Amino acid sequence: MSLASGHQTVLLAEAVAALAIRPDGCYVDGTFGRGGHSRAILESLGPQGRLLAFDRDPQAVAAARAIGDSRFTLLHRRFGDLAAALAEAGVGAVDGVLLDIGVSSPQLDEGGRGFSFRFDAPLDMRMDTTQGETAAEWLARADIRDITEVIRNYGEERFAFQIAKKIVAARSERPVATTGELAALVRESVRTRELGQDPATRTFQALRIHINQELEQLALALPQAVEILKAEGRLVVISFHSLEDRIVKRFMREQSAPDALPKDLPLRADQLPPARLRLVGKPVRAAAAEVAANPRARSAVMRVAEKPALAPAREVA
Repeated sequence: MSLASGHQTVLLAEAVAALAIRPDGCYVDGTFGRGGHSRAILESLGPQGRLLAFDRDPQAVAAARAIGDSRFTLLHRRFGDLAAALAEAGVGAVDGVLLDIGVSSPQLDEGGRGFSFRFDAPLDMRMDTTQGETAAEWLARADIRDITEVIRNYGEERFAFQIAKKIVAARSERPVATTGELAALVRESVRTRELGQDPATRTFQALRIHINQELEQLALALPQAVEILKAEGRLVVISFHSLEDRIVKRFMREQSAPDALPKDLPLRADQLPPARLRLVGKPVRAAAAEVAANPRARSAVMRVAEKPALAPAREVA
């Protein structure tokens, strides 16, 4: 459990162990949140170690100020800007990158952020509240096709068109401005739902992912992480739903296979270009005890890969 607001960090011990931390190493926590993983990493580092954490949420940035450690640097940036932000910080290569993807519990539990239908609040959903378009603003201008595609693709919602149609009809009378208004429209549109799941769950997930470009940021960050890893550096990614995990799984699998070469090229096995990553172990899921204490952990999947010693490493600036 992290120290902030009783927030429970998922797969805390497992993620830190997977990084195989070197006391004098340099590490990246791409999603600070409330600092559970960052604090555990700092505990494993020696005096010469360094940790750089990213977060675009101003509240997470504020929480990071409580860490009074000269080895720690917080960057108010998206992890999709990983390589550029590290270069600006004077860091050219690191020993490990941790990405804990998705929305954090404090964001869901604070009604005013607009992430959850459990609270009636302005329909915001931005992780970085200092910039960008809110969910309400996007719903006010998007056409029915775009709304349908977002809800279907990011929420895997089979009633996406019916929901989009209901939203467009409702906004012709007045803007859909609050979480309560949106949730009510979705519930009117969804005819059946899995037992125990609110009909609005998939739509809220879809809009959050779209507004924050979460999958695009993940797709941008993964190749950058490989580039900045030193030889034998680790990439550890925790995802919470199938769309994220599919991207991570495919990327790690592709990067762990050597580049394809023409079939008839006369090369020995030891002359083939090395793979850029080596998969480490099998996917890790939260143990039953953790799921019982923190139900959000039930969907978490952690994947780990290592940059082989023979893979090209980026030069330290």
